[in-house]
Amino acid sequence: MASPPGNSNRQAATRDRDGTGRARNARPRDSLGRPLPYGSADVARQPEGVVRTPEETIAEAQRLLDEGLPFHAHEVFEDAWKTSDGADRALWKGLAQLAVGLTHLARGNQRGADALLRRGSQAISAMVDAAPYGIDVAGIIEWAAALTARIDRSEITAPSILPAFQLRRG
Repeated sequence: MASPPGNSNRQAATRDRDGTGRARNARPRDSLGRPLPYGSADVARQPEGVVRTPEETIAEAQRLLDEGLPFHAHEVFEDAWKTSDGADRALWKGLAQLAVGLTHLARGNQRGADALLRRGSQAISAMVDAAPYGIDVAGIIEWAAALTARIDRSEITAPSILPAFQLRRG
């Protein structure tokens, strides 16, 4: 059987690999996590698998959101999601989905943004009264609803970095 175009055996043998031998794309990335050609300036990725306390997760993710790096914030939330269980797992997963929604919007993918913003809001909605770790769940849901309404009204027609959600009021 012939290899798909651009996928020769030589290419497979020289795939980028991490220290454990797992295939990892080492191409540089832009600020929204999109791969760039080799040799391009790289926006450093968040290290994977970092175990943080909830406070550290909130602080790091908020810093990244405030800097216009929602893709990177999603990676921080994803680490928390993968290392937690119970209600915390749903919280971190929902926040990761909201950050990915913002990433899609910044990339110009309104449909993907709308879907992820809605999914993330739904995931955290059960915690609206609990405000785990002081997170303003109600405010985040309100932010996402306003943003999806703008998408639905076609008010956002190009890639756009909009103000990110605030994890805590004040």
